[in-house]
Amino acid sequence: MSETLPAPVKLHDLAKRFGEVWAVDGLSLEVASGEVVGLLGPNGAGKTTALRMLAGLITPSRGQALVADQDVTRHPLEARRRLGFLTASTGLYDRLTARELLTTFGRLHGLSRERLASRVDSLARDLDLAAFLDKRCGTLSSGQRQRVSIARALVHEPEVLVLDEPTAALDPLASRAILDLVREARKRGKAVLFSTHRMEEAEFLCDRLYFLRAGKAVAQGSPRELLAQSGQASLTGAFLHFAGEGRP
Repeated sequence: MSETLPAPVKLHDLAKRFGEVWAVDGLSLEVASGEVVGLLGPNGAGKTTALRMLAGLITPSRGQALVADQDVTRHPLEARRRLGFLTASTGLYDRLTARELLTTFGRLHGLSRERLASRVDSLARDLDLAAFLDKRCGTLSSGQRQRVSIARALVHEPEVLVLDEPTAALDPLASRAILDLVREARKRGKAVLFSTHRMEEAEFLCDRLYFLRAGKAVAQGSPRELLAQSGQASLTGAFLHFAGEGRP
């Protein structure tokens, strides 16, 4: 991470306990403007819980999450205005068309009518939504719903993007469009934090990676640095290593 750029995402000793289980336990990280940081780890490692705390959907048991220096627990509305969040569940309103849904969320974020129309057109082009932009969300395929959900997260042009498995329901061509969009967001100075199980995405996109295991960060660094730390020749090998293969 560059020392000269601000860090719109800051997690300090973030933790969440469900009953006797610590889903996230003492996670600290930063994401700078113009940086893409990935969270890797097996199912149950705490990736989604960490992202949902950052988005203000889950209250931390301990620690602090900041978006553009706004504490997501103490100042949730201010933090959410600066953040675009894509969850693993699309959660679209089935009776609205994709255009109506984007318009509704754009107005909630305070976009003017003219600016909002421009944003919808731009997102329709970038995410290839034109063929179903005026169809009800309830009639869309899972991949189409995912693309609309991503557009909803981006409609207000937030400075922070938090993406939980953004390409999970997409075919390779649609996935590539999302990856290109993330790269463009980085060029425009956005801070991007996302989780993925796809090693090729992590290697292609990420400036830095955090490997999570049992709610803790067990390794972090650039893809090249993590290969050196794990002694593996591939990121998949590093994933298996840090997930527990050959480790206590």
